[in-house]
Amino acid sequence: MLLAGFLSVFLGGFAPIHESHAGEVLEALKSRGTLRCGVSEGIPGFSERDEAGRWQGFDVDICRAVAAAVFGDGERVEFVPLRASARFPALQARKIDLLLRNTSWTLTREAILKLQFPAILLYDGQGFMVPADSPVQAPIDLAGATVCVEKGTTHVRNLRDYFGARDLSVTPLSIDSANGVVAAFTAGRCQAYSADTSQLAAARSRLPGGRPSWRILDERISKEPLSPVVWGGDQEWTTLVRWVIHALILAEESGATQANLDQVLAEGRTPLSRLSHDERTLLARNLGLTPGWAVRAVKTVGHYGELFERHLGPDSPLGLERGPNRLWTQGGLLYAPSID
Repeated sequence: MLLAGFLSVFLGGFAPIHESHAGEVLEALKSRGTLRCGVSEGIPGFSERDEAGRWQGFDVDICRAVAAAVFGDGERVEFVPLRASARFPALQARKIDLLLRNTSWTLTREAILKLQFPAILLYDGQGFMVPADSPVQAPIDLAGATVCVEKGTTHVRNLRDYFGARDLSVTPLSIDSANGVVAAFTAGRCQAYSADTSQLAAARSRLPGGRPSWRILDERISKEPLSPVVWGGDQEWTTLVRWVIHALILAEESGATQANLDQVLAEGRTPLSRLSHDERTLLARNLGLTPGWAVRAVKTVGHYGELFERHLGPDSPLGLERGPNRLWTQGGLLYAPSID
């Protein structure tokens, strides 16, 4: 059923919607003219400055996609580097509009901190990294060891849960920055570094000796669904961010790349192509955007797969396989709801 028919059935005898409320956050963005995006202080592949001082990475490009949808310009972003322990206070104090900092979606964060997680951006899990010549082959081999973790994350609790369930002990060494954790690990203050596997791969790409000198253990001890995070008091903003991400996933499903998007649209091979001009206009207006928001997002950064391969994939410094982050049609978990 197309959107017009759906609205007719759903609204029944109610009058059509003529005015839409864009939401407090979006109105503030439009007034300010920029999107304030909280990112890490420097995690390779996700968010870091290049030699010219320009922010690059997977999370950075998601910020630019949202800015492109809102403003028509992916460069209208102010990047705010944050430690893990400072990310939620910055969001709650409204110092940032959107948080993209390797953050896992949990009930505690949603229910108690009153934050919203618009969509899972990356399926990850907590793992361990050790020197290549370490005798450690599995997490249980770290019983009684000291393990470096970053303060303000779920990693300490996960460590205690994993080892406690096996009547084993471990000593977490919590440090208040990702760079500090890496420094402690390479200085030998701990026998392993534990974090989301993607973050371990990012750290390994910068360590002396690179991949051959450091091993990431195969076993994962947690589920870490990484998601953007927004203030919980604005459902309209949550919806907008959610659907920018879904648009990137749907573009990959349709084979619409940054380079061929115009051709794919002309051939009517995308979900948006099935909607009439009036339906697309109605959707955009109720998101608080101008028509063409999804096209602007994809043209700015590419579809989801392009983002992954560029920043995280096997040919990138991180060297990660897509695994569960493949499309659902390819055996992965990546799945976007239908537009219509």
